[in-house]
Amino acid sequence: MEWREEGLLLTVRPHGESAAIIEVFTPGHGRHAGVVRGGAGRKMSPILQPGAQLDLTWRARLEEHLGAFTVEPVHARAAGVLGDRMGLAGLGAVTALLAFSLPERATYPGLYSRSITVLDLIEEGSDHWPLAYLRWELALLDDMGFGLDLTTCAATGATAGLAYVSPRTGRAVSVAGAGEWAPKLLPLPPCLMGEPPADRAELVQGLETTGHFLEHQLRASLGEKPLPAARSRLLRALIR
Repeated sequence: MEWREEGLLLTVRPHGESAAIIEVFTPGHGRHAGVVRGGAGRKMSPILQPGAQLDLTWRARLEEHLGAFTVEPVHARAAGVLGDRMGLAGLGAVTALLAFSLPERATYPGLYSRSITVLDLIEEGSDHWPLAYLRWELALLDDMGFGLDLTTCAATGATAGLAYVSPRTGRAVSVAGAGEWAPKLLPLPPCLMGEPPADRAELVQGLETTGHFLEHQLRASLGEKPLPAARSRLLRALIR
């Protein structure tokens, strides 16, 4: 069994004396693991940094085997954000959430493309990357089966005056439809509906709402493992 494709490096862990096991995300083979011989060595360590794009060749005797990767660098991102604490937090959150969320070997080409876009914005130091990241979390939830419906009020069917999100269903609720239940609903800031955020506080509010669904729906569906700490670090960096 053999395939070759470009992919995004998500995780690296030592294997034996000098090898490493890596997890990558590719458009055609999804989240895929394999051994890199010499991956823990001095030559390969600078290449095998989460967030890097790699030219990957995977080989195994049988498709269900772990298999082995040979890798060539295409684009290293970590070096571009080393001096940027918030950029590092953003890169870490993207790669950690992908490694946490994606079913093994299931393909999500649209999410792959979105992930590359937001990582490129982070590396460039664009002022727009936090909003792109928020929209990326919405896309991740949607692809994992927990998408939010923010188009109409769940209670009245109205499309105007939307101000809340139901923490149970992920559907929008208007001011009129919320009534006495408003204190129990999540906020729906305009940036969650595609508008530019008025300030950093609004963006954080949007991430707190998506965070509820990452924690209480996505994470809960995956068993006992906790949501990656990298996501909390990003939120703290944005608040600061």
